[in-house]
Amino acid sequence: MNGEDGSAAARAWRREAIRRIEADFNRSADTHLIRVDLPRHPTIQLYLKDESSHPTGSLKHRLARSLFLYALCNAWIGADTCVIEASSGSTAVSEAYFARMLGLRFIAVVPATTAAPKLDAIRFYGGEIHAVDDPRTVHEVAHRLAAETGGHYLDQFTYAERATDWRGNNNIAESIFAQMAAEEHPVPSWIVCGAGTGGTSATIGRYIGYQRHATRLCVADPVHSIFHRHHADRSAVSLPEGCASCIEGIGRPRVEPSFIPAVIDRMIAVDDGDSIGAMRALSARLGRRVGGSTGTNLVACAQLIADMAAAGQAGSIVTLLCDGGERYGCTYYDDDWLAARGIAWRDAAAAMTALLSGAQ
Repeated sequence: MNGEDGSAAARAWRREAIRRIEADFNRSADTHLIRVDLPRHPTIQLYLKDESSHPTGSLKHRLARSLFLYALCNAWIGADTCVIEASSGSTAVSEAYFARMLGLRFIAVVPATTAAPKLDAIRFYGGEIHAVDDPRTVHEVAHRLAAETGGHYLDQFTYAERATDWRGNNNIAESIFAQMAAEEHPVPSWIVCGAGTGGTSATIGRYIGYQRHATRLCVADPVHSIFHRHHADRSAVSLPEGCASCIEGIGRPRVEPSFIPAVIDRMIAVDDGDSIGAMRALSARLGRRVGGSTGTNLVACAQLIADMAAAGQAGSIVTLLCDGGERYGCTYYDDDWLAARGIAWRDAAAAMTALLSGAQ
């Protein structure tokens, strides 16, 4: 039986698969919203939507759930389907979790540079690893494996923006506004997120428009990513060969189908070293490690905070704590690893520490 089987047995299997995923969601409380006071700017509040508290430890848990439900409801996955994804790690970790839940074989096509703890997490949930030396080939390889196995390529980069119900139904935007309702500034001045597939920014941007909120959306993007270039100039669709960011999970060398630039009000390009420095500073403030993409978001928040303060504006900013830092102990939290790659981060860490602590 495969995903296209229309028999009663196939339909019964899909109904049970959807029930299992929905039951798993009902067992998980919503992720926390953490307030971070800014002593230098008492009229501006910063909040972190802590996506690391998902069962698989990252924002990508939401995407993986949506992609599986989308594929199931389209009858693309059946009881014997091999599921394949191209991922830098976190999406594949979450998808391996759902594949194991449904008893399906799962293969993750990942860049060879993916952090080892992420690969270990994929294997922990029963997933298989197919590493490629050239990250630009992940789509091609995933399509080939799907053809060879008779399986289904989930293709997060194409389906992320359409698999999630942007009108509501427990998406991340709806959750943010519900949790902000009792705060001093319940409608955020800005929501800040990164873009890997573009699905999260598309969902948040569409929801803001649908609900007619005054909130603006800012996407923080690594300097070596095509997204911020494409936002400024729609003719820019790919990066030169050899131009790549070390921040896993966000930034891409090509414009992905799920990236919807028109719903984004502002993009801020962030140097990798600044991302790492901000990540280190926030980790010290929280007393636990966060990932590199959270640092990228925080750098953009700092720019928006400075702009609001200069304009005499009060309000709130919400950004995403995308994942925990446990998976980056051998990379972003390893000083020798950073030094070997020429990544200067200490000045950025000091500046962010000053912002978060209020020190002059």
